[in-house]
Amino acid sequence: MNLFNIIKNQLIEVIEWTDDSRDTLSYRWPDDDKEIKNGAQLIVRESQQVQFVAAGQYADLFGPGKHTLSTENVPVLSTILGWKYGFQSPFKCDVYYINTRLFTGNKWGTSNPVLMRDKDFGVVRIRAFGTYDFRIVQPALFLKEVAGTDQNFRIDEFADTMRSRIVSVFTEALAKAQVPVLDVATRYGDLGQALVQIINPAMVEKYGIEVTSFVLENVSVPPDVEQAIDKRSSMGAIGNLNDYVKYQMGQAMASGGEGAAAATIPATMAMGFGMAQEMMRQMHQPGTAPGGQPGLGVPAGHDAFSPAAAQAAQAAAPALQVYTPEQAAQLLGVDVADVLAELEAGHLKGRKIGANWRIAQAALDEFLRGA
Repeated sequence: MNLFNIIKNQLIEVIEWTDDSRDTLSYRWPDDDKEIKNGAQLIVRESQQVQFVAAGQYADLFGPGKHTLSTENVPVLSTILGWKYGFQSPFKCDVYYINTRLFTGNKWGTSNPVLMRDKDFGVVRIRAFGTYDFRIVQPALFLKEVAGTDQNFRIDEFADTMRSRIVSVFTEALAKAQVPVLDVATRYGDLGQALVQIINPAMVEKYGIEVTSFVLENVSVPPDVEQAIDKRSSMGAIGNLNDYVKYQMGQAMASGGEGAAAATIPATMAMGFGMAQEMMRQMHQPGTAPGGQPGLGVPAGHDAFSPAAAQAAQAAAPALQVYTPEQAAQLLGVDVADVLAELEAGHLKGRKIGANWRIAQAALDEFLRGA
């Protein structure tokens, strides 16, 4: 082999890349330390673009077609390499093929809950996931910010790299959209269309990719918020809470057992209060003391502790019904913590004796009426 053939074999005359993987985003054409010949042919197929990088700088960009590399069609490269009057000798340059086709069905999701402000629940944590479609529109920016100098940058590497960035942009877009959590489930389609208008400019500007479709498949809230939503739905289905509480009390009394005992507690307490009030009233009236002697509040010949006196006291005194927070919670069908929260907030009126709360029936009725 003569010297001319040896030199010729060390020069690259044709640069082309056939993509048969369907998952490659960018591909650095292997030059094996060879130099590109002056006048070499560059072949760029449809859905491809070629980015030249020389001396660490992004140079000329070529679209689909067959290109002859000469001074005229590589002006940026000529400037970088200092070819003031054209070049006749071979040169070295990194050649990156960029796949510009549409990549569809890429999954995204929040690995951790994200915080957002909601008009119904205040600050709430949400999880979300879905899919998106994208294409590369600015090869130089994409190589700089995403792919780097990777020789064969694939879609799985892109998903790992971009997942957190997509979630970050999604969080900002959802905050700008200000869609209530309760309305998200019924507006997935509209919300996806609205979010893509917000997400796309940020993705193009930051990473050189265009998001053509953004699909929101699910948005979920923590279990305690789900329970609050279920309770709100249940309260709406119940309607008149006062009638519902009366119905529950009647059902408990009819069924017997612990439910009946709980339902009869207010009546038993009312009877005790009535007897005590009657005794106090009689003690302040002329009469006889226990043992038949004249006293201050008991008429002669009358036993304040007899069944007749108890019945008379119940009939004469108004029935004062008082509940503990546990009893009120059982009557309302809610947690004790909810009742205590309403008491502390002052929405439900009650009397705190020591560390214990007592709630009158009148206060409970007032609370249910929303007064």
